[in-house]
Formats: sequence, C-alpha cells, structure tokens
Amino acid sequence: MPRLPLTSLPAFASLLAFAALAPASALAQPAAPAYAVTARIKIPDGGFDYASFDPVHRRLYVSRTGGVTAVDVDSGAVTGRLIEAQRTHESLILDDGATLLVTDSGTSSAHMVDALSGKPLAEIATGQKPDGAVFDAHSGLALVMNGASGDVTLIDPKSRKAVGSIAIGGGLEFPAVDGAGRGFVNIEDQNQIGVFDIAARKLVGHYALKGCDGPTGLAYIPEAGVLISACDNRVAKVIRASDGADLATLAIGKGPDAVIYDPERRLAFIPCAWDGVMNVLAVRGPGDVAVVGTVKTQPGARTGALDEKTGRLYLPTARYALQPGAKPTPQPGTFEILVVEPR
Repeated sequence: MPRLPLTSLPAFASLLAFAALAPASALAQPAAPAYAVTARIKIPDGGFDYASFDPVHRRLYVSRTGGVTAVDVDSGAVTGRLIEAQRTHESLILDDGATLLVTDSGTSSAHMVDALSGKPLAEIATGQKPDGAVFDAHSGLALVMNGASGDVTLIDPKSRKAVGSIAIGGGLEFPAVDGAGRGFVNIEDQNQIGVFDIAARKLVGHYALKGCDGPTGLAYIPEAGVLISACDNRVAKVIRASDGADLATLAIGKGPDAVIYDPERRLAFIPCAWDGVMNVLAVRGPGDVAVVGTVKTQPGARTGALDEKTGRLYLPTARYALQPGAKPTPQPGTFEILVVEPR
C-alpha cells in the first residue's frame, strides 16, 4: 500500500472504522475472474438440451435429439451417439460416473445405461414427457420431472426401478434438492417453484416468483440457503429456500435454460440463448447475490455443465440464422461445444 500524506490520516482512520463495521462476507468475497470462450469442440448436428459433467472420468454428456453425445474433455475425443434414443433431456450421472440415467420424452421413460460403453441396463417408465432430473443423496433416489403429466417419478438407481411418484401439477422444468429431504422444481406455466417432501411423497407448498415469466433453470445454493431461478423475461429470481421469501430480482439476458453453480468460486452462471451472453452472479451470502459480469458466448447457448476442478464451463450450441419475426434456425455443420474458462 502506498504511504499516505499526514493530511489523509483522519480519512484513512474513518475508512478503517467503516471497514470494521462491514459484513465479513462482503470483505471476504474475492473479485470474480473474467471469463471468455477459449475453444470450440465440434459435435454432430442435432437438437440438444441439458449437459452434465463427470469429474471422475472427465467426460461431458450432452442430451440430444436421437441420443446422447459424450466428450472426453482432456483428449477432445467425441462419441457422437453414446446411446440411441428419441428425444433426451437429462443425462444424470450416477455411481461416481459409472451409470447414466437419461430422460427421454419421446418414450416417456428413463434409460439407465453404462456411462462409458452406452450398454443398456434398464428402461424405466416415467410420467409423460420427462425432462429435468436430479439425484438426491439424502434419499438415494433419482428424481425425474415429468413436464406433461406434472409429477415426479422417484427412481431407485440400485434396483433400477421406479419406487413412487409425487403429484405437483403444471409444466415442470428443472429441479433442485437441499440435501435435507426437500425438493424444488420450477413450474414454467405457473411462474412458481413447487416445494415437495421427498420422504413423505407429497407437495408441501409453492413459492411465488413475482415478476418472473417462464421459469426454467434452477439451482440451490447451500452456502447461502437460496434458490436461483432463471426466467424467460430477462430476470433471475433469488428466493430463500426455507420459506420462499423474495430476496432479489436480477437483470439477465434473454432465453436462459439453466443455472450452473460453482461452489469453489461461489459463482452462478446463467447462459442466455438469444442475447448470446452468459451472466455471472456472485453469491456473497444469504440474501446477497448480484450480477458481477457478462460473458459474450454465442446465440443458442442456453444450457451447460461445469468442471469444478478447472472452472471451465461447456455450453452446447450451433450457429443460428436470426431474423426478426422468424424462429431461429440452426445451420447444418455448425453444432459445437463452447469452452468458457476463467482468465
């Protein structure tokens, strides 16, 4: 620190006194690193949904129309079709990366497969049009959100069977769990979060998302005890998970479909498809979540997965023809994974 002139000492003393009164979490929060696209991994053409990352085998899985694409992120090797399926949404990593549970809205089922070979292990009937899914370590169950029937299918990965269901109602999107027996799911057509008790197999309440239209991506942040929900009308909501208190409304880009949390760096990422950006949120503590950066990505990038070890994010997308009043159209031969990493 440079020496201060004597005339500045009173002001410096006041600054120290103010700092002593400031919340410890605010002082301890490091500056967010700058992120940028540093590489691109070409993948076969075809629609895509959620991505997931296996830190044990260092493999990225992207759920696709027609199956699942796997990428060895260290070698860059791409398996275009690890499994064949109709319309997959979530490739949920189980058993330390040995097994995948893949939701398939085309067959209203979940496929359990060997993650490395793609060998089929079981096919489990779900509700109608299964979408997002999450593993709950507290119960040992995989929870599958059924978008059309508005219920949750509970799957035991050990027996490879459905063991129950929970009626929620509405168009279910992405889920989250708190690790203590509660589950949460965005209800896209009701602008709410459904709250359910996993052991009791029942819905216990709703959290209103005031000012949110079309919630999709959702993440639970255990360090802060909050849920972050991404909405289609350019906002993200920060909700206290214990009681649904509305803590903040944050401006983000257009067309998000995921909230990705990095516990090592205490940052959350929201890829926004149609502005071609990814918003970076710092999680400083309970009720203290703020947008601290915007990364230029590419139109179409709306989901992704995180490698916690390196801090890299992998965002599937393609090159889209964007014309006013027309539906964005992906261009053949342009499908790829954006590699976004901290500088």
